[in-house]
Amino acid sequence: MRVERMTNEKFKIFLTFDDLMDRGLSREELWSDLPRVHRIFSDMMYDAGIELGVELSGVLLVQVYLLQAQGMLVVVTKTEPADIEDDEDYIEMKVTLDESKEMMFSFEDFEHVIRAGQQLYQLDVTGGSVFFYHDSYYMLLEDEDIFHLDQDQVIALLSEFASATAATSHRLIEYGKQIMDKDACRTIYKHFS
Repeated sequence: MRVERMTNEKFKIFLTFDDLMDRGLSREELWSDLPRVHRIFSDMMYDAGIELGVELSGVLLVQVYLLQAQGMLVVVTKTEPADIEDDEDYIEMKVTLDESKEMMFSFEDFEHVIRAGQQLYQLDVTGGSVFFYHDSYYMLLEDEDIFHLDQDQVIALLSEFASATAATSHRLIEYGKQIMDKDACRTIYKHFS
C-alpha cells in the first residue's frame, strides 16, 4: 500500500492486487461483499491516517478506481460534517466504486516499448497510445484495443517488458508528451520490424 498526500484534506492510496489479496479481498468481492469491503476500507483509512499523521474523523468521501492491471487507486477527501456534534471518533465513509476501461504500463526503455508493441501486434492488437513522462515511457491500451484477447494474457505479456502503474491517461495527456496516438502497435510494427 502506497499513500500520498494531495492536499491537507485529500490523500490517495494505491494498492496492487497483491495488497488486496494480503488483506483478504479479491477483485470480484469488491462488488459483492460490501460489509467486508467497508471494514477493510476502514482499516486502510486508519493505516493511511497514521502514515500521514492525519486524524480522520467526520465524513470521508472515498472514490475507488479499479485499474485493470495495476490494482486500485483510492482518493479520500475529508469533509466537515454539518450536523454531527463534536464526536471525534465518528467516521462516516461515502464510497463510490468505478472501474477503469484502460490498461496502463510503464517502461524504463523505449526498446521495451518496441518489443511489447511487436508482440501485441502479433496478437492482432493494432491500437494503443505511447507517452513519455518523468523519464519513463507509458503504453495505454483501451478495452476496444484488446477486446478479442483474455485480459490476463495481455497483462502477462506486458509484464515481461513493463510494470503496471497508477499513472492515469488524464495525467499523461495533461503533463506528458504523446509519442504515438491510437495506432501505437501498428506504428511500432511498421517502423521497427
